[in-house]
Formats: sequence, C-alpha cells, structure tokens
Amino acid sequence: MNPNPLRRTKIVATLGPATDAPGMLEKIIADGVNVARLNLSHGQPDDHRARASAVRAASLAAGREVGILADLQGPKIRIETFADGPVELADGASFVLDCRPDAPPGDATRVGVSYYGLPHDVHPGDVLLLDDGLVALTVQEVAGAEVRCKVLVGGRLSNRKGLNRQGGGLSVTALSDKDKADIRLAAEIGADFLAVSFVRSADDMHQARRLLHEAGGNAALVAKIERADAIPVLGEIIDASEVVMVARGDLGVEIGDAELPGLQKKIIRETTQRNRAVITATQMLQSMVRSPIPTRAEVLDVANAVIDGTDAVMLSEETAAGAHPDKAVAAMTRICLGAERQFEPKEDLASVSHHLNRTDQAIALAAMVLAGQLGVRAIVALTESGATAQWLSRYRSAVPIYGMSPSAAARRRMQVLRDVQPVAFSHGEKQSMAASTRAAVRLLFEQGKLVEGDSVVITYGDRVGHVGGTNTLKLLWVGPGGTIESLRDL
Repeated sequence: MNPNPLRRTKIVATLGPATDAPGMLEKIIADGVNVARLNLSHGQPDDHRARASAVRAASLAAGREVGILADLQGPKIRIETFADGPVELADGASFVLDCRPDAPPGDATRVGVSYYGLPHDVHPGDVLLLDDGLVALTVQEVAGAEVRCKVLVGGRLSNRKGLNRQGGGLSVTALSDKDKADIRLAAEIGADFLAVSFVRSADDMHQARRLLHEAGGNAALVAKIERADAIPVLGEIIDASEVVMVARGDLGVEIGDAELPGLQKKIIRETTQRNRAVITATQMLQSMVRSPIPTRAEVLDVANAVIDGTDAVMLSEETAAGAHPDKAVAAMTRICLGAERQFEPKEDLASVSHHLNRTDQAIALAAMVLAGQLGVRAIVALTESGATAQWLSRYRSAVPIYGMSPSAAARRRMQVLRDVQPVAFSHGEKQSMAASTRAAVRLLFEQGKLVEGDSVVITYGDRVGHVGGTNTLKLLWVGPGGTIESLRDL
C-alpha cells in the first residue's frame, strides 16, 4: 500500500476562534484542509478580513493552494430574545409568535420573530419547528401580527433560535441587506467561493452573481440546499451554480430526518451528472466539538458521503469552536482515505447521461475512456481556468487528475474538485505546445508524481491563454529523467 496515498475527496473547514489559536491554522492546513470557510453569520468584517489574510499567508508558507469560501448568513428566520433568559415550554401550552417590529422581549407565553411576514405564510394546522426541531409548535390561528400556537413538543428555548415550517413554504427572500453588504466584503477579500444560503430558485443565484460582479468579485457560486422549496427546482439551481452544498441542518428540519439520507444521495448524483461540484455539510463529526475522536456513526456518515461521490466534506463547529480542530481535520482525512478504497468508479461512461455542449467536455470524456482502457497512471490537464479539470473530475475514475494552471485563482477553485490535484505550471506564450507538454511531464516527474515507464493522458488547447479552448488529447510515455519517450496523437 502507498504510505502517502493521494486523497481524492476534498475537505472544507470553518474558521473561528478555535483556529485563531497560534499555529492552529497552519496545522489544519498541513493536516489536509483544501478550502477554508468564513461563516459570515458570525463575527465582524475585520475578523473575516484578518482570517482571509491569514489563510493566504499560511498557504503560501505551506507551498500549497487553499481556497477561501465566504458563506452568507442568508435570511434565516429566528425568534427574538427573552426578557429573563431561556424559558421552558410545556407540552400543550399556548405560545404566541409576535411578528411586530416593536415586539417586547419574550417570556414563557410569547416571543418576537425576525420575519414579519410570517402571518401571511402560515395557516392553522401548520407545524413550526424551533431550534432545529427540538421544540415544535402547531398553529392554532393567525390574528393580525400574532401567530397563536400550541406547544406540540416542549423543551428549553433560548434567544435567537431558528424557526422553520415543516415542509417549507416560507416566502422570505434569499438575500438580506446584510448579505448584500457581505457580498461586497467577499469581493474585497478575493474569496474563491461564495455560498448563498436558503436558496429557493435559480433567480436567487442569478441575483447573487450580478451583485458579486458589480462588486468586482469573481468567486464560484455555491448554492446551499437547505429549503424544501428548492427540491422541485433542484436542476435549475444546480445549473445556475458552480457548486452545490447539501446543507443538512435546516433541510433535515424542513423535510424530516427520515427523508434526508435519500435526498442527500439524490443531490450528489444529480449535481455530478450536471457537471457541478458538490459539498456535503453539517454535523459530520459533531461529537468532535468536545471529543478527540469521532463516533462510529460519524465515521460511517462521512464514508457514505464519500462512497456516494461527494466532491468535498465540510467541518463547521468542529473546527470553528471545537476543542480539537486539528484532530477533527486529521480524522476527516483518515476517513476519506479509507472510504475511497471502497469506492468503485463507473466503468461504463456511456451509460451516464452527460450534457456535452463544449469541446473541452468532449475531450474530458474521451480522456476518461482512454484512461480506463489503457490503465494510464495519470491524467494531466493543461488548463487556464480549470474548466477542463472540472469536466474530467465529473467522470469518476481511479486515475488522479493533475490540473496544471498558471492561475493561482484557478488552482484554488480546483481545490473543491474531487480527484483533482492543482499544480502551478506556466508554459509561456512563446513556447510550443510540444515543449509545454515535455515541461509539464518533467515537472510532475521531479515532484515524484510520475516515474519512468508511466503512461499519461494529457489534454490542452492549441491556443495558449485561451479560456475554454481545450481541444487536443495526447498519450505520453515517461522516459528516463522525466523525458517523453514517445508521443502519439490520438
């Protein structure tokens, strides 16, 4: 067994007070973090600026690319505050949700709500879930700005807990005023990914993209699927995004835990088939917020997502505020590597539905067919934007993909793609493509990624510097010292 196997599944880790500890950011990057997440729901803009700067410095020192994901808070509906701290709601008790801007601090009989349109969205018989479903209310009647409820499942309730309607259907918009300000912040810090929370339609993603471009940003958009309303239009949302996140917290509350496993598999499958990347998130190693080791159930949860074909898995509170951020990342790395040994890639690529409308997509599929038939050691994509590496990664195989690009931004965006290992490589505008392929193979040989006798499939465009111009496929054999022993056109 290779003592240093390549990990194919990527790891996203959330930054926070725990990773601010001296040396911790450098340690989790060394342990395997590919993308650092800034949760814009917490902290101040200067906190996020400082963490983004620290990521850039730490990744430069480590000699590897680490992407930055800015995650918008979104219009999460929350209850307001209680006058005297947390309250206990008894089963069967009456409880009022007060949807006025001037609602007074709450008590055990009522509390304010941040979404004033709630009375228009609910009806008697609806079930409202508070604090990720730990407390459940059933709507009895709507009277003006009051939603009068009966406690279905009681429990302890504290300030600013989330509120969902079972089955979805709340009509709050996807981008709040805070989100619009945070989009400008994401553009300012040069975020590589921008996650849009509580997406309900492709229009939400189009609006976020427009605002990001107006702010001068060029991040890849991540659609967070956490509303039941998003499921009927899932395909449209995927097509409007570069990445999709299975955000299992609020989604599980709205659709019910029993439906979540099947839906997770559906989202991963459909996102991959539509040539987008997918991140699986929420409570993946939740016990490691306190414990130095994960539970067996958590190990199986992460492993199942990997076997299902997710591009990346995400740590949230485990790294942002947990007691052992480095141990959580190390555990995630071990689990991914173990699960990948059980992953069986599809051999019959023609049986999968692919939407081929670009030359580089067709080249990517041809490269995968060739790799499967000839048993090559690696696939090398000489790419400007990383697009060809993305198409290659959609066709799951056991062959590593080296995305070789002169663009640091492109290499960071490739950090979310399963199977893709970004490599800094500049072929030079005056250099012939034959010289570039020789230089690329020699670099990988010098880095220990190839050895003499390996066969390699390489893709590139004959117009240097042209984005989306991949139109050539070659088969190379590695000779002594990383030279090309022979070169054949296909």
